[in-house]
Amino acid sequence: MLKQFFFSSILLPSLLFSQHVIKGKFTNADDYKYALLYRIQPTSSEYITNSEINKDGSFELKLDSTATAGMYKIVYAMPKEEYNFDVIYNAKEDIDLTFDSEKGITYQASHENKLMTGYTKSMSMISQSIAKFYREQSKDTAALMSIFKTQRDTQASFEAAAQGTIALQFIKANKPYIPDLFEDIKTYIEHLKAHFFDSVDFNNTTLQSSSFLSERMFNYIFGMVTAGNHKLEAYKSNIDTFCDAMKDALLTIKRSLLLQLWQKMVDAQFDTVANYISDTYLIDIAKTLKDQELVDGLVHYKNTSLQSKAPDFSLDGTENGNKLSDLSGYEYYVVVFWSSTCSHCLHEIPILESFVKTLDKGFLKVVAVGLEDDDKTWSKTIKEFPDFIHVLGLGKWDNKIGDDYGVTATPTYFILDKAKRIIDKPDDVEALKSFFKEKE
Repeated sequence: MLKQFFFSSILLPSLLFSQHVIKGKFTNADDYKYALLYRIQPTSSEYITNSEINKDGSFELKLDSTATAGMYKIVYAMPKEEYNFDVIYNAKEDIDLTFDSEKGITYQASHENKLMTGYTKSMSMISQSIAKFYREQSKDTAALMSIFKTQRDTQASFEAAAQGTIALQFIKANKPYIPDLFEDIKTYIEHLKAHFFDSVDFNNTTLQSSSFLSERMFNYIFGMVTAGNHKLEAYKSNIDTFCDAMKDALLTIKRSLLLQLWQKMVDAQFDTVANYISDTYLIDIAKTLKDQELVDGLVHYKNTSLQSKAPDFSLDGTENGNKLSDLSGYEYYVVVFWSSTCSHCLHEIPILESFVKTLDKGFLKVVAVGLEDDDKTWSKTIKEFPDFIHVLGLGKWDNKIGDDYGVTATPTYFILDKAKRIIDKPDDVEALKSFFKEKE
């Protein structure tokens, strides 16, 4: 429903005179319905226009005379943060492209975009040649120096060809470290890391308006991890280097980049690294920017990270009553946030109850926190699950227990050990069952 509303609310006809067009074709046309065009600024985006994607995959986005040169983003599915790609629009030429979900973008027309893809392809091939030389442990130093010369000449050639274009800013920012003398692989990698951000201007608004800075960040932090290093510690070290490289950037840019990195670590379940980002950098930035919502979100995530003590709460709603921390006698506990008016919950909670009954006595206890607007339906429904410890969380999405656990949807599960440390956060009841089956 939300997706339909999102698309239908902006599929409005353009009334202004068209100046240029961005047209193209999606090779897997059946997967996509509309192409949406946005003008990207460093910290915001502006919807420009849209086009239906025809049965043959073709689309055409018409830009009127008010469309200025800069960075644009084409969104072709939801969520838009995942299904999109950048294009350079210089307000001087039409753009014609082919998009393939596996092969990427090929430009049939657009000098600037063809220049960028040509540069990227050429430099990638040279990087592969360098990697091949070191991988094969070749002793032919002259061959390696020849590759480096080609790399240097290619960089200079594309910079010269891109003079006066928006593409030049990306080509110059992507300039790699190129040694003047032969270096063994250890020395080369050390220098590659040390000079990774030398050409990057974090205050360049064109770079800020694209995915370049975030991709550069991800490539360094995840890609510059040498063999033998502890991965998570290496990530932290790389994050420190990255933050030092962008120390002069605007706080809004730091927040944007570090929040993307934090989310990436969260998605990968690298909780210790995610919390390192927030504790060392992101919370202070959010406080300075008076972004209390972000501060609260980061703190709540930390409080419910793996191996953290589960936030404590009263089991009977009284200040001096029994608390979660007082429970004993079980190997594991599950804290599940649900609602008696949530259809998905009413499907999963009985499955959870049936599963618990198959386990040995004293193995698992469920604490079910009902996030409710009132107790009418809840008080009747909980009678169906007499073996659970039931806690009423009035206020629903404004309930303190739910807030402390960062709950944004029901059902949400937390698995605790006997010491009430959070040891897993399964996505659904089937994932929860799989966790315990592995313990058998």
